[in-house]
Amino acid sequence: MYKSILLPVDLNEKSSWKKTLPVAAKMAQEDGAKLHILTVIPDYGTSMVASFFPADYVKNAMAETEKALSTFVEANVPPKLSAEGHVRHGTIYKEIIQAADGLGCDLIILASHRPEGKDYLLGPNAARVARHAEQSVFVVRNN
Repeated sequence: MYKSILLPVDLNEKSSWKKTLPVAAKMAQEDGAKLHILTVIPDYGTSMVASFFPADYVKNAMAETEKALSTFVEANVPPKLSAEGHVRHGTIYKEIIQAADGLGCDLIILASHRPEGKDYLLGPNAARVARHAEQSVFVVRNN
């Protein structure tokens, strides 16, 4: 049914992948789909905030995050699956949507929100992705 699945994860937040990764892996295996695992380094928000970071911060953060994502994929994704990691930098929900479009994904699987979040329906990024993505979006509840 699906050929390419995008799974956004926050490597520092297990709740972003603890329930979604098994779902994505199962769906990818059943459909013979490629699994794309994405993590996004958030943007600074304003240029004033960016001025407090070293000039090579993004380059270094991207390199370290690529290593961490590679380790994550090796440790958590079944070896028989076709999986690839991707690191992006920017506004989280925008990067998720752009990655899904650019990678030709036909499904996005993501967590609803962090369990300690006060939003009882969807977290802000999940809600925006569900509203704006052209792909089907499968939201896995964390609670």
